[in-house]
Amino acid sequence: MTEALALFDIGKTNIKLSLVDPQGRELAVRRRANQVVLDGWYPHYDVAAIETWLLDNLRDLAALANIRAIVPITHGATAVLVDDAGPVLPVTDYEQDFALADAAAYDRLRPQFIDSYSPALDHGLNLGRQIYWLQQRYPQQFSRARHLLMYPQYWAWRLCGVVATEVTSLGCHTDLWDVARGDYSSLVAQCGWQALMPPLRPAWTVLGQLRPGLAQQTGLSPQCEILCGVHDSNASLLRYLAAASSARVVLSTGTWVIAAALDGQLQHLQEHRDMLANVSVQGRPVPCMRFMGGREFAELAGAQAQPCSVDDLQALVDEGIMALPCFADCGGPFAGRRGSVRGGMPTSPQRRYALATLYCVLMTDYCLQRLAAPGGVVVEGSFTANPHFAALLAALSPTRAVFCSQDGSGTTMGGWILGHWQQAASLAPPAPLAVAPLSLTNWEHYRQTWHAQLDC
Repeated sequence: MTEALALFDIGKTNIKLSLVDPQGRELAVRRRANQVVLDGWYPHYDVAAIETWLLDNLRDLAALANIRAIVPITHGATAVLVDDAGPVLPVTDYEQDFALADAAAYDRLRPQFIDSYSPALDHGLNLGRQIYWLQQRYPQQFSRARHLLMYPQYWAWRLCGVVATEVTSLGCHTDLWDVARGDYSSLVAQCGWQALMPPLRPAWTVLGQLRPGLAQQTGLSPQCEILCGVHDSNASLLRYLAAASSARVVLSTGTWVIAAALDGQLQHLQEHRDMLANVSVQGRPVPCMRFMGGREFAELAGAQAQPCSVDDLQALVDEGIMALPCFADCGGPFAGRRGSVRGGMPTSPQRRYALATLYCVLMTDYCLQRLAAPGGVVVEGSFTANPHFAALLAALSPTRAVFCSQDGSGTTMGGWILGHWQQAASLAPPAPLAVAPLSLTNWEHYRQTWHAQLDC
């Protein structure tokens, strides 16, 4: 039977379980929505239901291949407080309001931006705010916790029983990590959370083997290994970490569009623009800027989204119809600003798709300008399926090459690389494809007009 990895990928919007062979090819994929439960104590994720879905699908996939290892990959800004049995509190959704009676109490404890490179963000995007809110709101339940597990490591623990933490999730705008020192921030000590922090392990570390009961339940081998796991946007960086790669700015696209500059400079980061430093699997800071591009695209494109033609794009440019930020209530360089459509919202599904595409290209270009990072740009993730996004971006970037990933899922490829870390230097993941610019008439003038409207 073919040997394979199982990549368990929890995104903000969707959950995916992929079976990937030693050459990095997907043999099978299972998907479900990542739904937020709105009743109960506060909006949260039903991790028990997710676990049931995971185990059921592992049992199905075990009939297709010998699963030698499972790699957890998840979105950021999420952690789980656990005792020996499981979560002591429901797993929070970071898009809820974490308001405190003393609104400034947490802000007084946060590390400075120059230390953490974690900007002050809306809702619970700063994970430290979530944890502090839980500690203040539910002190009795909080006191029962033995460990604070980042979300990938929570799933690793559920599968193998070994606790760990890992730097990509710790360093993802959490306020918990001091980028300058490569250690926990002052917030952790001030709040008394040190004892909750498990040992720090690299993302590719094998923490243990599948719990015997789960092996029996799923039909997987008792020798199936469980890796420590990784933050999803960081998984998309893995194939480009080698200095020889010509793609040095990675656009991880999904619910969020995150521009990660592998050769960027920290001094270009501006806290008020939702610019931050993520941390790579190797512990190095990676300057980033982001906006909630997938969410905003869906809002503009509408429920009946249909891919547009070049003529649809050109018509909007000719008519000066443009979307101005922003269309999500969470994060981004224009957080708090209400989105609008100059010239009126198009009525056809194709024109709405065109408007959403133009908007996301301009927002991405804005982020790239602010990062001021050298090197080619590669598009990873869901926007690779958009037939015009990368080509339009290339037309706005004449001094740098733009590439598009061939596989459409940087997280999948990143998980595959982690699962073969000892052979990583000899791996040959599919190289991204160079993209020819799509030069619309008056495209540059449209961009300049859009920028001028931002200052109105």
